[in-house]
Amino acid sequence: MDLQVAESYYVTRPHHEADTHGAFRIAFPPSTASKFIPARSDSLRGIACMAGGLFLFAAVDTQAKFLTESLHPLQIAWSRQLGLLVGVLILLAVRGLGVLSTKHPWLQIGRGALAAGSASFFIVALTYVPLADAVAVSFVAPFLVTILGALLLGERVGPRRWTAIAIGFLGMLMVTRPGLGVVHPAMFLVLVAATFFSFRQILSRRLSGSDRTVTTVAYTALSASVLLSLPVPFVWQTPDWGLEAGLLVSIALMAAVAEIMVIKSLELTQAVVLAPVHYSLLIWGTMYGWLIFDQLPDGWTWLGALIIVATGIYTLHRERLAKADSGP
Repeated sequence: MDLQVAESYYVTRPHHEADTHGAFRIAFPPSTASKFIPARSDSLRGIACMAGGLFLFAAVDTQAKFLTESLHPLQIAWSRQLGLLVGVLILLAVRGLGVLSTKHPWLQIGRGALAAGSASFFIVALTYVPLADAVAVSFVAPFLVTILGALLLGERVGPRRWTAIAIGFLGMLMVTRPGLGVVHPAMFLVLVAATFFSFRQILSRRLSGSDRTVTTVAYTALSASVLLSLPVPFVWQTPDWGLEAGLLVSIALMAAVAEIMVIKSLELTQAVVLAPVHYSLLIWGTMYGWLIFDQLPDGWTWLGALIIVATGIYTLHRERLAKADSGP
């Protein structure tokens, strides 16, 4: 899973929302925003867009894993970033450099660095571990975001969520089984990627009160692309102009389309409705892993993954209730 796709579930955006044309405008004031409920048709379309975007992201991860057999993971991560970069460059050409206006440029750049790191570590891990296993372990990210939010931002976390987090990590241990030699050590790179992602989300929450979401997306695309470009000349392997080049182009295009579909889904439907759909990545990752690599999770991995998914959904539910109780 590209951890970036989970981002919108854990970022509070109190002042700005995307409009239906991809621009950004002042949203409802907090007193009324919490009461907004999309029409049923919009909710269904939003769920469909999210599901389609996640299906494409799983396809991107599958192609990335396939290419690690012949190309360096950093080169693949760099290619993966090109789709979003092209979209941001078009946005800057249309909207102007005012999109980059921010009160916290170093935090924005740091967030882009974390994005580059999380993508790189995840793709490196895919070189050695089954796709479905990596996706399952990456779902610990919401737990890490909750823990860091409590430790760094002073967010209140009740005993029920702490219990869910502890059980979720137990599920993660079932998947990785450290010390038993069952799972490749590279699986722990997925945990590193999830940790990078979690710190990135903490920065997102810090920035959401001052910078527009479009500004954060632009900085992430630009800074991550620049940082990933630095090592590429040292690891570059010229792809053949058949399958390899075609897959690199496909990765960039699919990732860009998937990103648009996820953003569109969030315009149509509340994030809390879409959050459980995110776990369909495990279905697509398992399907692609079986069809392309003839890999299926074992029983312990399935059990651990189900525990992670169940506790993750419960954690999201409790977080929604906590926000509702706190009021506008």
